Amino acid sequence: RGPPTPWLPGRPQPTSARKLQWVAEHEPQNAARAAAVCLPHDWLTWRLAGGGDTPGISPGLTTDRGDASGTGYWSPSTGEYRTDLLSKALGHLPTLPVVIEPAAPAGETKLFGRLAELVPDGITLAAGTGDNMAAALGLSIIPGDVVISIGTSGTVFAIADNACADPAGEIAGFADATGHFLPLVCTLNAARVLTAGANLLGVNLDEFDRLALSAQPGAGGLVLLPYLEGERTPLRPAATGVLAGLTGSNMTPANLARATVEGMLCGLADAVDALLASGVQVNRILLIGGGAQSEAVRQIAPRLFSRPVLVPAPGEYVAQGAARQASWAATGQLPVWAPTADPARYEADPTLFVRDNYAQLRG
Repeated sequence: RGPPTPWLPGRPQPTSARKLQWVAEHEPQNAARAAAVCLPHDWLTWRLAGGGDTPGISPGLTTDRGDASGTGYWSPSTGEYRTDLLSKALGHLPTLPVVIEPAAPAGETKLFGRLAELVPDGITLAAGTGDNMAAALGLSIIPGDVVISIGTSGTVFAIADNACADPAGEIAGFADATGHFLPLVCTLNAARVLTAGANLLGVNLDEFDRLALSAQPGAGGLVLLPYLEGERTPLRPAATGVLAGLTGSNMTPANLARATVEGMLCGLADAVDALLASGVQVNRILLIGGGAQSEAVRQIAPRLFSRPVLVPAPGEYVAQGAARQASWAATGQLPVWAPTADPARYEADPTLFVRDNYAQLRG
C-alpha cells in the first residue's frame, strides 16, 4: 500500500508504521482484520518454516534487529517494540515477530505440497536482514569503517557500538546484523549524476572519466548542486539541480565533467560529516557500488573526504552477507572470509575549497 499522497523522488520512503497508518485511514476494514504484521522477508521465513499451511500464526513469526529497526515501531536503543506507536498507527495491536539474536536460527524448513519436493525438511533458517545490513556483513566491516555505496542513490553507513538518534533527521539510526548499530545517511543522487553528466556531454563513461581527470580541482569555478531528482538528505523533494559559476573561459567539457563528479561526491562527503558529528568513528572509507568503478570518482574522492579511500573488488556484498549470516546460524560461528584481493587504495591532498564552494551553493 502507498502513502496518503504519491511518493515523490527525494522524499523519505515511508516506514512500516506510516504504511499501516495509511491502511487504517483509507481501508479501516482491512486494518481491523490484520492479525499480525511482519516484513516481507519475515513472511518468507515463516512460510519456509511451514507457516500458512495450518490455521493461525504457527509457527511464530521471527525477524532480526536490522530490518526491525526500519519499521518505525522497534527501538534499536532499547531493543523493544514501541507498541504505543504501532497501536496509534493501525488502531490496535497485532501479533509481531519475535526479534531474535543475530546468530540464532529462525527455525527449520517444513514445506508442503509441490514445494516439499524442491526443499527438504530440516534445513536451518537464518533470521535474514536488510540490504545495507547484509552489505556491511558481507564486507566484514568493524567499528571505525565507513562504507559509501554509490548506486543510483547513495548510502553512507558505519558500524557503531552505540545507537544513534538524530533530531535533524539526516541519520537513520538502524541496527546492524551483528548486535551493533548501523547509522546511515541516504542521498538520492549518486551514480545517476555521473550518467547524466556523460549524456549531457555526449560521451561514454570512460571518456567522461578522462575529461573529469584532465580538469583542475574546483573545475575552474564551476559548482554543481546535483539535485537532479530532488533530494532526501537534506530533505528537498522539490529541488532541482543548479550549475553555478559559469564563465566564458571555464565552460569546457572537462570542467563540466569535473564539476559533476565533485558535486556528487560533495553530497556524500556531507553525509560522512553528519556521521562524524554524531560521534561515529571514521578510520577507513570504503567505496562500493557501480559508481565506485569510475576512475574519476576513485581519484577525486580522497580530496573531498580528506582521507584515503579503499575500493574493494566488485562483488555482490549483500548476497555475501546473507551467505555469511546463514553460515553463522547453521554453525554458531561467524565465518571469517578473506577477501579475494586487497582493496585498491587511493590517496590525494585535500581540496577543501571545493567543499567550501559547494557549501555556499547548497546553502
